[in-house]
Amino acid sequence: MRILLTGASGFIGQHLLPALLRAGHDVLCAVRTPKNSDDPHLRYVQADFVHDTEKSVWAARLIGVDAVINLVGIFRESGSQTFERLHLDTPRALFAACADAPQVRMVVQLSALGADGEANTPYHLTKKAADDVLAALPLQAYIVQPSLVYGKGGASARMFKTLASLPFALRFGSAPQPVQPVHIDDVVEAILGLLRGRLPPSPGMTAQRVPLVGPQALSFTDYLAALRKGMGMGRLRVLPLPGALARAMARCGRWLPGGLLDEDALRMLDRGNAGDPAAITQLLGRAPKPISEFVTDPQAERTLAKLAWLLPTLRWSIVAVWLATAIVSFGLYPVEASYELLARTGIPPSLQPLMLYGAAGFDLLLGVGIAFLPRRRPLWLAQLGLIGFYTIVIAWKLPEFLLHPYGPLTKNLPMLAAIWLLYELEEE
Repeated sequence: MRILLTGASGFIGQHLLPALLRAGHDVLCAVRTPKNSDDPHLRYVQADFVHDTEKSVWAARLIGVDAVINLVGIFRESGSQTFERLHLDTPRALFAACADAPQVRMVVQLSALGADGEANTPYHLTKKAADDVLAALPLQAYIVQPSLVYGKGGASARMFKTLASLPFALRFGSAPQPVQPVHIDDVVEAILGLLRGRLPPSPGMTAQRVPLVGPQALSFTDYLAALRKGMGMGRLRVLPLPGALARAMARCGRWLPGGLLDEDALRMLDRGNAGDPAAITQLLGRAPKPISEFVTDPQAERTLAKLAWLLPTLRWSIVAVWLATAIVSFGLYPVEASYELLARTGIPPSLQPLMLYGAAGFDLLLGVGIAFLPRRRPLWLAQLGLIGFYTIVIAWKLPEFLLHPYGPLTKNLPMLAAIWLLYELEEE
């Protein structure tokens, strides 16, 4: 088949694209920034789901296309990338163009469990609206509805393993919160099964909704416990939060960058995310993978999961050190005592105020920069040099700090080691 694939750069798309090529399909990827391909079975075409809301724009891209797979979706809105535009307006134009294209025989739409008559969030409501548009057209269509998808490169899988590795997990409210996680390999194989005709449409229907779920439903905290066990860790301790407190935390979560918890996410979690595994079992020719088979490298995945929360904790502790140092230097510690220490290191009286307040201001800037700048490698290097310089000068000029029983100077050694660790693990 010649397939038009949208959302190829997303989590599911990155796994599905190579599988389509291995299966012998020709793939035309609709992306915002096309690139060259050395594979004769793979081409790219420019497309933008924010702006391509007209049927005529998609009609030109469908020439010679046999099937369309739409994987575009967002979990949280950002600027012009809205649920209404990406989930409904542009897919509606794409589906209308498919209905008019004589060669298009099949459309696969990536939706979500919960995009049904009981939908109560913008995410689910816009997905359902697009699904309904597709279902009303004279097209063979499959509306696939995955539960939580686990797999390499998945933001949610990475987040859930991080939560599972924490000293304890939070249980938000008292709702059962059932989930039925499915492995990305099974999602990809199921979509390939749809293309191979392993799930014929029901009589009298052109569109069919297909739940893509794992073999077993369980509560969300039990899912975290299963991931924790898979990573070779002990029992998961769960701290239950009352519903009111859970909702308050969800309201705050909306403003956290990269966070998955907000009010809509909590409503979707409370509602549940489970379905019948019969369809995916038929598509796979076997039962989908159980959660016990999700984690394939326990030691590596355990380490990455722990680093995901240990490194930010370490970073913010260093932020606190620099900010506290600045506040103390600005006058919380007696200024005259600070001048006396500077004098003993050889700083003349005329330069002492500049050195004291200049250093305090630099400490403040370091703390703020580490907290908010996206690229911190130069800051880690600056701290290594600064602390190393301070340590040598103080050990030479003020040796009592080197020999002090509380070790105010020798404690710089673990500080340097921590900063070096953060430098080495910082993305370039």
